[in-house]
Amino acid sequence: MKLLLIEDEPKTVQSIKQGLEENGYEVDIAYDGLIGRHLARTHSYQLIISDVIIPGINGIELCRELRLMGHQTPILMLTALSTTDDKVTGLDAGADDYLVKPFEFKELLARIRALTKRGSNVTQTAQLLRFADLEVSLDAKTVFRAGNKINLTAREFNLLVYLIRNQGRVVSKVEIAEQVWDIGFDTGTNVIEVYVNYLRKKIDRDYPVKLIHTQFGMGYVLKTE
Repeated sequence: MKLLLIEDEPKTVQSIKQGLEENGYEVDIAYDGLIGRHLARTHSYQLIISDVIIPGINGIELCRELRLMGHQTPILMLTALSTTDDKVTGLDAGADDYLVKPFEFKELLARIRALTKRGSNVTQTAQLLRFADLEVSLDAKTVFRAGNKINLTAREFNLLVYLIRNQGRVVSKVEIAEQVWDIGFDTGTNVIEVYVNYLRKKIDRDYPVKLIHTQFGMGYVLKTE
């Protein structure tokens, strides 16, 4: 079972990671919210464990952003903030549970077991992305529009998944280059435009409602208008 731990205190990271691995879990580490957000977007986890006070973007904002993007992976917040208002803020942002530091490791394990069991059906659901009449299976790597199968290359598929997860939001060419393909954006190339056009021909050409739109000078957005 694969977990994502977002925590900036090295000793805490080492302790939790070692304990989880000894209990059979596979753990990816992010030391700030921005890296955590990237890993959560590009990998599949059964649970995300995040401290609240972390560099980049804090755990509350990270949780809120992931929920807005449609991520349903269970999220467990770790924090030294123990007031009721702090807990309510975290839960309102979309967190599933809240564990106050310091805590005993056996309590962390119990929370993890409960959340992964509770979230097992949700995690399976999260592997199927939908937008309008478009359906994308992250497990089978298949794409259907209005019931018709559409064959995509790996790069086209990753681009479509990113657009769906950011539906309604304009994503720039720089963001696509960095977040989808982990490369720096070269302003002297039109590779992003080329792949958007490839994808648009396959997704939109034979359908009256166009989903992939260009916001000139800004980027691309998935919407029905």
